[in-house]
Amino acid sequence: MQYRQLGSSDLQISEISLGSWLTYGVGVENDAARACLDKAFDVGMNFIDTSNVYGRGAAEEFLGDALKERPRDSYVLATKLFFPMDDTGENQGLSRDQVFKQLDDSLRRLRTDFVDLYQCHRYDSNTPLEETMEALSEVVRQGKVRYLGFSEWSPEQIQAALELSPPSEKFVSSQPQYSILWRVIEPEVIPLCSANGISQIVWSPLGQGVLTGKYKPGEPPPADTRMGNEMGWAMDRFRSDVVLEAVQRLRPIADGLGITMAQLALAWVLRERNVASAIIGASRPQQVEDNAAASGIELDEATLTAIDEAVAEVAVYEPEL
Repeated sequence: MQYRQLGSSDLQISEISLGSWLTYGVGVENDAARACLDKAFDVGMNFIDTSNVYGRGAAEEFLGDALKERPRDSYVLATKLFFPMDDTGENQGLSRDQVFKQLDDSLRRLRTDFVDLYQCHRYDSNTPLEETMEALSEVVRQGKVRYLGFSEWSPEQIQAALELSPPSEKFVSSQPQYSILWRVIEPEVIPLCSANGISQIVWSPLGQGVLTGKYKPGEPPPADTRMGNEMGWAMDRFRSDVVLEAVQRLRPIADGLGITMAQLALAWVLRERNVASAIIGASRPQQVEDNAAASGIELDEATLTAIDEAVAEVAVYEPEL
């Protein structure tokens, strides 16, 4: 496993990291989840990403229990806040009160005194950015958070936050969707972040599993896969046969390199130096091991060109309206 510096922080995080959306505490049995977590540590992953809203606390509860026997300095732990934690309409957003409340609740569930990275899961248009940044800066000064990040912010929102630092603490990470199929951050977000000491920690680098090649055009998804069960709702944009046919054109490229399609997809996002880590989701330890092996794979220009040609008609560069 290779490691990269996270933005302007002093954190060195694994190129492949373990996430917990739709999986731990919710979609995957605890024994299987623990096996995946153990395998992640075995293969050198040190970055664990979660959020308060994953299972409305269930993912954090799982991780708090599963990590309690491990030395706290042996892993880098990240969580988030923004989305509703209940149906009251109160426990959501990035207000000063919510930053303090949701962080304390997350720390309690995670059984730790601090998180290494605290991320704004989305931008909160209902709260002044100054209020959010002041509250986040305060929890850093309190020692409850080491560094700050955001997820899926627009270039304009990122720039507005940058202009508040100093005196506010500066963001060191961005967590966007990014993959061979979804390239929305390339035109503006990556250049802006790269120029300001902010790294990308990307989610869905495998296109919700589509880039593994396990879904075939014209065939129903296997029942034991994400698309084939209750988690399939999150994959609508990748379901079309046009997309699945394009993905199948990647297979001979991976075969020619002697790597799996998942490794090809992960190596592709890691070709971008502003990407510090690619977050994977896994329900089996074998997936963790296969994905981790993508670290260190370098793709030459001919391979990158072949990938672009294979998905030219389906790759997305513009954000959805």
